[in-house]
Amino acid sequence: MANKGPAYGMSRDVQSKIEKKYDEELEDRLVEWIVAQCGAAVGRPERGRLGFQVWLKNGIVLSRLVNSLYPDGSKPVKIPDTPPTMVFKQMEQIAQFLKAAEDYGVVKTDVFQTVDLFEAKDMAAVQRTLVALGSLAVTKNDGHYHGDPNWFMKKAQEHKREFTESQLKEGKNVIGLQMGSNKGASQAGMSYGRPRQIIS
Repeated sequence: MANKGPAYGMSRDVQSKIEKKYDEELEDRLVEWIVAQCGAAVGRPERGRLGFQVWLKNGIVLSRLVNSLYPDGSKPVKIPDTPPTMVFKQMEQIAQFLKAAEDYGVVKTDVFQTVDLFEAKDMAAVQRTLVALGSLAVTKNDGHYHGDPNWFMKKAQEHKREFTESQLKEGKNVIGLQMGSNKGASQAGMSYGRPRQIIS
């Protein structure tokens, strides 16, 4: 990656708006979850946006996180023995995490871009992805989630209904209240005022 100088003008305004979306309280909750999910071996970051970014930057913590949500023997991300030091290897590790998160069920619109984390361009997007992953893990309730289930919201699940033929026919006879009522509908007694006077 090329070194970037400071941003000016509109670029600086846009970047500062993006940085304001970062939630420090959410960071604490995410760190607690990652440590509970992966174990104390992953360590803890320094507090703040940049500390969180440095902790996740090489992709190893994220890879351990997503692997911990799968049963033994079907881990989606290969984790190297030593953390990668080369930039492209670190970015590749992050990309593997993103692919595994999508395969797990995280919606594509909730997934951050690799540069959002690697260059700390949008750490709020990284938080959104981790929250979406946590919510899915709580919703699946397959025994692989560790931590407080109240840390994340459960996603709504499909509640399919089956109707019999007679129930479907009965529903066609009912006029919904949104359509109004056809009882007593008549134009009798309506007047539109005096007729127009035409004088020649």
